[in-house]
Amino acid sequence: MTPRTGTDSTRDRIVTAATAEFSRHGIAGARIDRIAKAARTSKERVYAYFRSKEELYRFVSGRELAAVAEATRMDPADLPGYAGRIHDYFTAHPERHRLMAWGQLELGPDDMSDDDPVRQTIVHKTEQLRAAQKAGHLDPGWDPLDVLVLVNQIATSWANQPGLTAGVLPQEQAEYLAARRAAVVTAVQRLFPAAPVPSDEER
Repeated sequence: MTPRTGTDSTRDRIVTAATAEFSRHGIAGARIDRIAKAARTSKERVYAYFRSKEELYRFVSGRELAAVAEATRMDPADLPGYAGRIHDYFTAHPERHRLMAWGQLELGPDDMSDDDPVRQTIVHKTEQLRAAQKAGHLDPGWDPLDVLVLVNQIATSWANQPGLTAGVLPQEQAEYLAARRAAVVTAVQRLFPAAPVPSDEER
């Protein structure tokens, strides 16, 4: 059964409530009754749209994955810039990073179907990286999947360390985060330098 589409305020409220619930409690800890209460509906209505809690999580996380992809736009020829955008996105939306992290912790590869949004995204981005290698924009000595994982891990490294930023004074936050962002971009630049921009004569 595929979640219904179209304009439906009850369904929209369910998705919004589920996004907050999964972010706070993960998949195992989330409760459909709390989601229903927050959405001002019934458990039965939730299950009318989504057969299970796992199906609801997959829908919510797939939607968030699409939002991340739209906001960060991977350019294989400029991975340092891409890493900076990922850092910025999850710095602004730490709850969305938690939402995605729960799926990595609780769902194994056997739980993913071929059309799973996470799997499709990985396949698409590794193909982009492989094409960039063939075009000479990226070192071909790396496995594209290694490139993707390393860049994402570096880019989200501060999103994984909320305790390290908790003690920073409010007036120092902007400078502190700018320095962290610079470290992320520099680290990726050293591993995967951005391709030089061709001069007017070379174009």
